[in-house]
Amino acid sequence: MTIQWFKPKQPIAQFIFAHGAGAGSDSAFMQTIAQHLCDLGIQVGLFDFEYMQQAKALDKRRPPDRAPKLLACFANQLAQADQALPLFIGGKSMGGRMASMLVTEGKYPVKGVIAMGYPFHPPGKPDKLRIEHFAEIPCPFLVLQGERDTFGSQIELAQLKMDNAPDFIFFADGDHSLKPRKKSGYSEAEHLLEAAKQAAKFMQVHRDD
Repeated sequence: MTIQWFKPKQPIAQFIFAHGAGAGSDSAFMQTIAQHLCDLGIQVGLFDFEYMQQAKALDKRRPPDRAPKLLACFANQLAQADQALPLFIGGKSMGGRMASMLVTEGKYPVKGVIAMGYPFHPPGKPDKLRIEHFAEIPCPFLVLQGERDTFGSQIELAQLKMDNAPDFIFFADGDHSLKPRKKSGYSEAEHLLEAAKQAAKFMQVHRDD
């Protein structure tokens, strides 16, 4: 399986970055964040889960595989990581959830997890939470979340009791892809650059843990 690498001249860490359920590693979100992180000294690896590879080959949308298959695919990517660089993993939405589940297996030398738009619950179903594994996450965990994310808004998350809660950074008026509405006075470009800066800062802080 191929990884697309973004390699700075003098990387301080590496980040294996998984896509969300509906769009692959070639989406504007994934490519923009990866390039920003590369500019900030982070080596980034992007890949497509197997179902996404099949969807692209057939030019037909496919639903994501079950978690065990997604986790096995993610784990295979870690074998291609540079052993000399501190390793961080994460992803957008589903990819971030898979990263946070993968580290609970305790098999990989991961320094931290970063989720961008974590899917705390399906939209409109706040009782169907996806946080039961948080208590078992053994490393620092950062969530970059839009304030009005329908998978878990800032207001909802403030009322949620979590074991081993992640660190949160909220993006003003951001949706599930951190995108604000025009009337907010913020821009998507600003939010994506800031998300990359916060992720790079997190990796800088925890790379020697």
